[in-house]
Amino acid sequence: MKAAYAMLMIVLGAVWSGPARADWRDDIGTFRIGIVAEPGAGNTVPGLAQLTQAFTNALGMKVEFVVARDYSAMIEAQANARIEYAIYSATAYATVSQRCGCVEPLVAPVDSDGAVGIRSVLLTRDGKLPGLAAMQSHRIAIAPPDSVGGWLLPLAGLAAEHVRIAEDAPFLIHADSASAAEAMLLDSRADALFGWVTVAADGQPQGLRGSQSRLEAAGMPAAALQTVWTSGVLRYGPHVVRSDLDPEAKRRLTVFLTNLKSTTPDTYDLLESKHAGGFAVATPKDYEMAQAIVRLVSDGGKQ
Repeated sequence: MKAAYAMLMIVLGAVWSGPARADWRDDIGTFRIGIVAEPGAGNTVPGLAQLTQAFTNALGMKVEFVVARDYSAMIEAQANARIEYAIYSATAYATVSQRCGCVEPLVAPVDSDGAVGIRSVLLTRDGKLPGLAAMQSHRIAIAPPDSVGGWLLPLAGLAAEHVRIAEDAPFLIHADSASAAEAMLLDSRADALFGWVTVAADGQPQGLRGSQSRLEAAGMPAAALQTVWTSGVLRYGPHVVRSDLDPEAKRRLTVFLTNLKSTTPDTYDLLESKHAGGFAVATPKDYEMAQAIVRLVSDGGKQ
C-alpha cells in the first residue's frame, strides 16, 4: 500500500510540475491597437511612441499601433482579428458590433463638466409647436443629412417611438449646418428646431452646452424656448476590444484607462484630445442609440 501511495505522489508531482499553460501574452504575441489618423495627417499620430510605451507598461507585453485610413478599414481589421483594440466613434462601434458580434466597449471619454454624450432635442419658440403630432403643419429646421447628431440622431430617436420622417418631408427646412438651423429659429424662419444638448451619465442635461445655450447667447430669451421632445443618449465613442480577449488583459486596460487622466494627463491628452474629463467604464447598453442609428441607415431610413 505504501509503495502504491508513493508511486501516486510521484505521478501527481510530475503532472503538477509540468509546463504551465501559455500566458495570454504569449498567445497574442503583439497587442495591436487600431486608431484612425486625423484628416490630412496621413498615417501619423502625435505622440505615438509615448502612447505605445504607456500601453506596453499597462499590459506588460509588446504593443503596436495600427493607423487606419478610416473607420471602415479599422472595422475590417478588428472583425477579422487583425487588431485586438480599437478607438471608434459611437456609430463605428455600433457598425462593427452589428457586423460580427465579436467586440465590447471598455471605456468612453467624459467631458470636463461630466457630460458623457448628447441628446437630440426638438426646440420651439414661444410655444409655436405644441407637440410631435403637429410637426407637419409647421416649419422645422434641421441640420444636413450627413450630420450624425443633427440629422441621424433625431430620426433614429423618433423612429424608436414609431414616428418616421422622410428626408424630403415638406415641413423640414434643411440648413447647411447646425448653426444655420439655429439661425432659422432665431429669426423666425422656422417654428422649431432639431438641436442637441450635452448630457451627464444620469441622462440629465449637463452644463450650458447645446442649441438652447447657443440661441440664448445669440439673444433669444430663455423663457421663449420650450423643449417639445428629446431623444435617447448618443454616448461619446468608445475604446473597444475583441470579446475573446483574455479577462486579465481587459482588467489591466480598464484600470489603466480609467486612471490615465489623473496619473499621466499628458498621455491622456495624446490619446483623447476632444474630451478632457477622463475615461469612464462603458457597456454595450450605453450604445443603444448608436445601434438604432446604424439600423436606420442600413434600412435606408425605413426603420
